Amino acid sequence: MASQCHVRSISLPSRSHPTTLKIQEELNKLKNWEASPTSTLGTICNGHSGLQELYKCLDEFLSLQSTQQTLSHHRHEKWVEELLDGSVRLLDICGDARDVISQFEVNVGDLQSALRRRKGDVCIEGSINNYICARKKMNRDAKKLLTAMRKMENKAAASPLLDQDHQLSTVVRVLRDVNAMSISVFQLLVCFLSTPVLKSKPSRWSLKFMQKGAVSCEGKQENVEELKNIDFALSAISSKRADSEKMQVAQKGLGALEVSIEGLDYGLECMFRKLIKTRASLLNIVSH
Repeated sequence: MASQCHVRSISLPSRSHPTTLKIQEELNKLKNWEASPTSTLGTICNGHSGLQELYKCLDEFLSLQSTQQTLSHHRHEKWVEELLDGSVRLLDICGDARDVISQFEVNVGDLQSALRRRKGDVCIEGSINNYICARKKMNRDAKKLLTAMRKMENKAAASPLLDQDHQLSTVVRVLRDVNAMSISVFQLLVCFLSTPVLKSKPSRWSLKFMQKGAVSCEGKQENVEELKNIDFALSAISSKRADSEKMQVAQKGLGALEVSIEGLDYGLECMFRKLIKTRASLLNIVSH
């Protein structure tokens, strides 16, 4: 589950504040999470849980008098402006990702309802077509988010490290590393949302996946498995008369997917609130 976003190591000396060391510990946990060989919906949820813990530590860091004094003293410098700009962009990405997830949750629920009603092959195929169209829209929206995050990465990579006094460099590095890790966690989620969908043919469903977009999520191909399994199950009940066993397989897969999506939606809601709190704290500090 290698990430495209490389978080700079803080490498803080032992005299650093315990809160700063706790942030480094949480960052290291997330780096280990990034190195996981698999990336399923479960591991994505774990990443968001880890990110929430990281932001709890960041809240404590921003409440330190030394942190506030440093940010306030340098509030007119470019790096502070860049951090504030990054906080807005993270909020936008988190909000947009949650909108996409929420809509997908509705689409999955609608398809489940249609399969339970089973009013005939034509009705079922129409419902599957609606689901696939929704998946394609989700794919397009996710690719836009990936492009936005790539721009954030490039901008962050171009920002020079500040090797001045210890306190200043610590504050800058902590905030930049937290932002970089946030992008990394959101990237994995959005790569899942951009999973290619099945192409349909007039006579049957094709099981060949579109390759477009693979470069954006290179190294994260495990993400497709859960959605791919759903697509295979839907293909089985769309290409021929659906029997009870195939219908049950599709319903079971959709049920499990819906539970996972609900977890992601909740996680994004929690992260959105934390991002708002972090931005409010930064604005409050630099305005005084």
